[in-house]
Amino acid sequence: MSELWARVATVACLHPGARLLSGRNAVLASFREILAAAPAWKMVARDAAAHVFGGTAFVTCLEANGEQPAHLAATNVFVLEDGRWRMVHHHAGPLSVPEPRRAPTSMVN
Repeated sequence: MSELWARVATVACLHPGARLLSGRNAVLASFREILAAAPAWKMVARDAAAHVFGGTAFVTCLEANGEQPAHLAATNVFVLEDGRWRMVHHHAGPLSVPEPRRAPTSMVN
């Protein structure tokens, strides 16, 4: 996580149901706590879409517990910092209705 998050740009994070975290130290501490807990669930991202605007980009996705229907929507914002994409904001929140996994689409006609 330390390599992913911006070092110069201001960062913020909103975990589902939690208060806004501002600053690199607070954000990294929250992820250390989450990852140290060794949860019984396996968080996966689905249906990611990236949007780039010069030196800024955002990625949207759905988050789910393994193969279960997705229960969260997430947005991650990145900036180019020293030639590398670094995250400056993560926001995840509950979906009003869980989203089932989509069937893969074929690349063959």
